[in-house]
Amino acid sequence: MKFNRAMSALSRAAVVGSLVGSTLALSGCFTLAATGVVVGAMAANDRRTIGAQTEDTGIEVKAAAQLRQQLPDAGGIGVTSFNRKVLLTGQVLDERSRTEAAAIVGRLDNVRSVHNELQVAGRVSLGTSAADTSITARVKTMLIEARDIQATTIKVVTEAGVVYLMGIVTRPEGDRAAQVASRVSGVQRVVTVFEYVTADELARIERVSREGGQK
Repeated sequence: MKFNRAMSALSRAAVVGSLVGSTLALSGCFTLAATGVVVGAMAANDRRTIGAQTEDTGIEVKAAAQLRQQLPDAGGIGVTSFNRKVLLTGQVLDERSRTEAAAIVGRLDNVRSVHNELQVAGRVSLGTSAADTSITARVKTMLIEARDIQATTIKVVTEAGVVYLMGIVTRPEGDRAAQVASRVSGVQRVVTVFEYVTADELARIERVSREGGQK
């Protein structure tokens, strides 16, 4: 029992380090090799199928390209896809641009739905962006430290102090994650963009994931 607890503690410490490292890597503080290790660890705990993960990456790349082509000054738009469900964050010039951005992304192949959180406002400052990166790291760390949450299955996006949580979770898991995130210093608001499943559905998803990993 003592050995199991020690291994569990070491595992959590490793994941926390990986999550913080992945956030710092976005600022160029870590090598690409280290980032690759983190991505591999996260993928192993992902409740999405491999196909969905691949499609999410494609959706994000295609959406960014289409927004740049079709909307002026679209550089303030962030696109995050999880299980083909797309979250739009950031700032646009006017309401027309906000509506059109969602329409552009919604027309892409494989997109199931679009959650439009774009704000009609000027772009945030570099200081705000840095603060958002820090908040994301702290939220991820707190989710890991909350031992009743499988934190590596939850995606965290922060924009101007607002934290968005994405993932495939049960209702209790989602509520608990939102509670933990809301207590992190600097968080203005928490918005859940979860895909909710029942406990039985989750057990099936995790069983399929385990079987797939054994092949």
